[in-house]
Amino acid sequence: MWCGFGKSSATFAVTCLISASVVIADTGFAASQRSYTPQQFRAVLRGLGYNVKVTNGALTDDETKKAIREFQTGYKLKPVDGVAGPKTQEFAANIVKILQTNLNAVVKPNPPLPRDHFYGPQMEAAVKEYQKKYQLQETGIANLALRQKLNEEAKTVFTQPTATPTPTPTTKPTAKPTAKPTAKPTAKPTATPTAKPTATPTAKPTATPTATPTATPIATPTATPTATPTATP
Repeated sequence: MWCGFGKSSATFAVTCLISASVVIADTGFAASQRSYTPQQFRAVLRGLGYNVKVTNGALTDDETKKAIREFQTGYKLKPVDGVAGPKTQEFAANIVKILQTNLNAVVKPNPPLPRDHFYGPQMEAAVKEYQKKYQLQETGIANLALRQKLNEEAKTVFTQPTATPTPTPTTKPTAKPTAKPTAKPTAKPTATPTAKPTATPTAKPTATPTATPTATPIATPTATPTATPTATP
């Protein structure tokens, strides 16, 4: 399985569970030891591909002990005694949590799988979704082959550069003008006509016709001949 738990999680010094023959040298990234009920632990064994019936009886029947020994042998857990002791249970819890992380990255179930140590109905549904994607038998069981394939896909997802969302333009202007335009016209045009045209006629024509008739012709009647009667005889 891919050991990443997301970009924001701490890096844990563990060896990834790639095949059944890999030895896990450190399981320190697991949560503090949690005990399973017999039914819960059988559900984990079954979900990981071991042949066991999910019942709540003691983990002492031959079928369950055989499945536990196969699990311990596959992951090099000592002793291989078929007993689900603290180390065996904690190791199984780690595998389940890694599987949940990989399913969340590749299948993206909604809601996401909780990173706990249980193999419940939600987990089975996510595994079935993954099997459906590749046209596999939809059993809800994540056997070793499926976990290896899922691990490779999850590794690709986790190693891709994360795309940070770029700021989108806001609908409103983010910055208002800090100042209104200060350059207003400081003065109205000062070049107005300072005076009306000064070249006006300085004087009216002083030379009026002075020659008026000084005298009107006085026509005096000349002496008309007066006819005096002559004396007749």
